[in-house]
Amino acid sequence: MKMFHPVPKILLLLPLLALLAGAAGAQAVPALENIKSQTELDKAITALDATLFDSYNRCDLEKFASFFVDDVEFYHDQGGVTLGKDKLTDSVKKNICGRVTRELVPGTLQVHYMKGYGAVEMGVHRFHHPGHEDTEGVGEGKFIHLWQYKDGAWKITRAISYDHHAAAK
Repeated sequence: MKMFHPVPKILLLLPLLALLAGAAGAQAVPALENIKSQTELDKAITALDATLFDSYNRCDLEKFASFFVDDVEFYHDQGGVTLGKDKLTDSVKKNICGRVTRELVPGTLQVHYMKGYGAVEMGVHRFHHPGHEDTEGVGEGKFIHLWQYKDGAWKITRAISYDHHAAAK
């Protein structure tokens, strides 16, 4: 006669829970080694940019911070240099949250493969001041993000934001 050993229900749920936990914390873009074309790289970095700046625009600081290495270097032509993820996130909290939103200017994004490292992203972004654009105006600037793929995640190691000026009307 076969002996049946009941398995606690929680053990049956473990694979599902692991999958859900991984999906919640994982980025929805492929690993660097799985990207086989420029089109795939463009799609991956475009998705990362959109998710990064969605968190920026909504002031989801925990999500925002997750896109940067601990020792990120952020260079801004008007604000100077900010060193470290914590200082960058704090700066966004103090100066951006509730005051500024960012949009990528369509057609300006460029992405280039960096062998064994990740990618460099360049483009133009536009900054809005919701509810105050009549007095503060819309700003525009160029940016460069150096994305590294390491330990299963894409993160920015260096960022440069420069050539800030009033956007053409």
